[in-house]
Amino acid sequence: MKITSVNNEIVKEAAKLQQKKFRDESGLFLLEGDKCIEEAINAGVQIEKLFVIENYDKFNNPDRIETTDAVLSKLSSTATPPKSIAIGKKIKSEWKETFNNVVLLENIKDAGNLGTIIRTSCAFNVDAVILYGDTVDLYNPKCVRATVGNLWKVPVFEIKDFSELKKMCKDFTPVATLPRSENTVLLKNYKSKDKQLIMFGTESSGLSNELINYAKKSGKSVTIEMSDKVESLNLSISVGVILYKIFM
Repeated sequence: MKITSVNNEIVKEAAKLQQKKFRDESGLFLLEGDKCIEEAINAGVQIEKLFVIENYDKFNNPDRIETTDAVLSKLSSTATPPKSIAIGKKIKSEWKETFNNVVLLENIKDAGNLGTIIRTSCAFNVDAVILYGDTVDLYNPKCVRATVGNLWKVPVFEIKDFSELKKMCKDFTPVATLPRSENTVLLKNYKSKDKQLIMFGTESSGLSNELINYAKKSGKSVTIEMSDKVESLNLSISVGVILYKIFM
């Protein structure tokens, strides 16, 4: 199949997937670039359509559509579009009792940060990631791109209700990541638990009091020891440092 017009109905419907509303309604999302598409296919993601630049021989899927730079630009969220863009079907993750190392991210708004953290979680043996509260859409194109094909290597769950979180993680020790204080344990002194829920908040607001109190009652609070010259670290950097120390 070949499509060259940006006004083609198939192209216009695909372009709508840049918006969360249409991703939620359809259960579909966009994948940009060869690496991302290849990893999705290997993970069993169902590919609905595959747009490639004309005469590109990378993919030979039955749903392949040869197209132009103009069409790929319309579908892409980057200034320079890749040679391949696909439409994939969302995968529903399944919670398992065998999970031990779980990361919780509360109210994360930056899609690039979220994608980077998911990629980092894959690197450091995280069993699952929980998106808690008002967190950016997991299938935001910028987030999908930032995972660099690792989105399907760790199960991700979205939870908005605290009672649901407590029920799901009833056997876990909740650990709050906080600025240094009398009540926090330095990361170098932290002792890992059998089943632990490591909780991160935003750079601007940190964790909510609800989650801080959750950790106080039955868990721990940990902070990264660092030079007094710096007040804080980028969230994705903090996550990488803590996960490396605790899970590796």
